[in-house]
Amino acid sequence: MDQVTIVAVVVGVLVLALLGWYVWQRQRTEVLRSRYGPEYERTVTQVGDKRRAESELEKRQERVAQLDIRPLSAGQRDGYVQLWRTVQVQFVDDPKGAVTDADRLVEDVLRTRGYPISDFDQRAADLSVHHLRVVDNYRAARDIAHRHRRGEATTEDLRQAMVHYRGLFEDLLEDREHEERKEFEVRSTHIERVIERTAERGDRMEIPVKRAGERVGDRDSRTRL
Repeated sequence: MDQVTIVAVVVGVLVLALLGWYVWQRQRTEVLRSRYGPEYERTVTQVGDKRRAESELEKRQERVAQLDIRPLSAGQRDGYVQLWRTVQVQFVDDPKGAVTDADRLVEDVLRTRGYPISDFDQRAADLSVHHLRVVDNYRAARDIAHRHRRGEATTEDLRQAMVHYRGLFEDLLEDREHEERKEFEVRSTHIERVIERTAERGDRMEIPVKRAGERVGDRDSRTRL
């Protein structure tokens, strides 16, 4: 093999490697954007770099996968529902106190389920993996709670915070973490069964084979495998 051929082979390999990397990056972006929606754009804007933001989103999934997230028992769920009703009634006479108690109640549910609660930003990032629908509401409610402590929140702000907290609270009562895992396992099992059935029918499958003087698609040109 002469030097020109060697260079051509090396260049070809590099081009294929770059093409493969580009396709992988496109697929990675599409998967993450589809999964996280607005949270994807928010993270890209916050981090300031698309690749770093995508790595951050992937690390979230890995981190949460390592957490011991537990579903609530029936008794725990009923108990929390009663506590929420008490907080909701409290809002009529004491909106500020109700918002504070709602924030604490949500933290208690998170703690019981196994989510670390020491850092709010990390907590919100963890929640975005399985509770994406309500994580922005949680951030908004938390912001109102902080403004309330500074005396800057109106009664309407506090009412909106309660609505946000209620959405997150109700979502946390559901075991979405394990539901997604079950859905993935069901899909995987379905795909495996389709492959098995296809393999079993392999000896009966027909494909078009073109012979001299025949067109692919003619009935007589079909051959059984």
